[in-house]
Amino acid sequence: MAYSVNNPAGKVIQDVIDDLPSLLAVAVVDVNSGMSLASHSNVQNINPDTAAAYNTEVVKQKQKAMAALKLGGEKIEDILISLTNQLHLLKLTEAGNKFIYLVVNARDTNLAIAREVLRQHAAQLN
Repeated sequence: MAYSVNNPAGKVIQDVIDDLPSLLAVAVVDVNSGMSLASHSNVQNINPDTAAAYNTEVVKQKQKAMAALKLGGEKIEDILISLTNQLHLLKLTEAGNKFIYLVVNARDTNLAIAREVLRQHAAQLN
């Protein structure tokens, strides 16, 4: 357990775990630094702190692409990466300075519910 419920990021981690107990991993990530502010994994082979840095690059590259395409007025709400057996979701905060990274089993998780849980808890980080 790499979080404390005594700070906003840790509280979000605990709330997401409470709502999606079968999740594989979760982290709250700072977009500017790529650092995980709080994280948790239920499986050994997924290190959410390492994934945080790489997923920050995904967010930054998409932001660059949006700027190149002159998509003014648009902002990233979330990013879904579908793997063979897993769903990786990145839910950005309203300000776009943090995101929640969630990994769930693709077969056992309702995507709509997972997205709604992240939407609710990302609002706590604003």
